[in-house]
Amino acid sequence: MKKDQLLTRRRVLLAGAAAVGAAGTTGALVVGRSDGSARPVAPAPGAPARRPLKPSAYRLQPLTGYGAPPAAPRRTPVRSEPILRMPARGRTMMLTFDDGPDPRYTPDILDTLARYDVRATFFVCGEMADYNRDLLSRMADEGHVVGNHTWSHPLLTRLGRRRIRSEMERTSEVVEQAYGEPPRWFRAPYGAWNRAAFQLGAELGMEPLAWTVDTLDWTTPGTGTIVDRVEDGAAPGVVVLSHDAGGDRSQSVRALGSYLPELLDSGYHLTVPRRHYV
Repeated sequence: MKKDQLLTRRRVLLAGAAAVGAAGTTGALVVGRSDGSARPVAPAPGAPARRPLKPSAYRLQPLTGYGAPPAAPRRTPVRSEPILRMPARGRTMMLTFDDGPDPRYTPDILDTLARYDVRATFFVCGEMADYNRDLLSRMADEGHVVGNHTWSHPLLTRLGRRRIRSEMERTSEVVEQAYGEPPRWFRAPYGAWNRAAFQLGAELGMEPLAWTVDTLDWTTPGTGTIVDRVEDGAAPGVVVLSHDAGGDRSQSVRALGSYLPELLDSGYHLTVPRRHYV
């Protein structure tokens, strides 16, 4: 066999061996030679290279040691007096309704609020809410805030801590079941607050909210008088107190239909309270 044939056969054998080696070595590079053939280049020493993971596989890998640990929720502060008004940005006010929900009056109030695309805060009594859970569900659907007004509307200053806790807890449970989340605000019946009410309310994650303008609608002073009291007391940050239960509230319903468009026409924005911490 001639010398050039031997060299050619040798090259073929070497190339075949190199191809087998390349097939068994992950990540091998191929570098061209000046004579037109190719020779394998072995990977760098160390552990064999791994195939890159697909994006979905990356997401399945445990992420440990990255980022700051989640912050613990802040505890609700224990106040010594209730909040009377809210920080106002521009001409902002809040409408609140106590003692309901009452199927005779609350639906009409909700209809009026919906007509003008306004949100309000309803401080409900547990025994009323328990029988009218559908109204709490509607409040949730329409973006209103539901607060805790105790179960049976007692004078808290005459009760012990255990009874006050029971009044608050039972109401919060009903609200959470019907509204979808526990209340974050509470209001003492008759505006009668004491240290136990502030402490227990904070333990249940609620802030105490009172009012700035009292319509005294529970005295049924007349629709016009209720309207005048709201419009005369209108100011940035004001919290208006009205009622949607606890007696004949037809005057309150009619008054809302009168003063609400007037407030909006005067440039007021009617909103709901917001917590600035978790």
